[in-house]
Amino acid sequence: MDGLRTQVAESVAARVPVDEREARSQQRILGELARLTCPFDQGSDPTHVTGSAIVVGPRGVLLHLHKRLDLWLQPGGHLEPGETPWDAARREAQEETGLAVQWLRPLVVGQVPTLAHVDVHNGGRGHTHLDLRYVMTVEGDDEPAPPEGESQEVRWFSWPRAREVADPGLAGFLQAGIK
Repeated sequence: MDGLRTQVAESVAARVPVDEREARSQQRILGELARLTCPFDQGSDPTHVTGSAIVVGPRGVLLHLHKRLDLWLQPGGHLEPGETPWDAARREAQEETGLAVQWLRPLVVGQVPTLAHVDVHNGGRGHTHLDLRYVMTVEGDDEPAPPEGESQEVRWFSWPRAREVADPGLAGFLQAGIK
């Protein structure tokens, strides 16, 4: 996992923040990656890395209403043992939306996806999430079909409407757009 920690730290350090919130989050994540024994394991510390997918397409931005936090967020969540943040982002997006997501830009085998945004936020239940966000898209125009147990409130928003309803932690990315 030290190789993963190095990869993630380099990726976070290379980000050019879109706003002051992301700049503060970037510094906090780098500090926590150095401090935490197991930054990718949610059970080892209340502060841990999570992975999220900012899903975009011709219809706009896909958000879901988080069941517990009651906020419109991008899909994402905790890493499973041995999982990378970008793999967790993709898995969580598919699980939470019922859609097959893919990388916005095709990847070469072994390539790490480009980090699109970072945010540190309260994850509820006393957790602090060091959230690493990656841009993904969907093919076609299928409607979200989240499975039972996931939030059923998943929908496409135009970029302007997404900026209005989304959690403030995503606002900087939505304002800046895709680079």
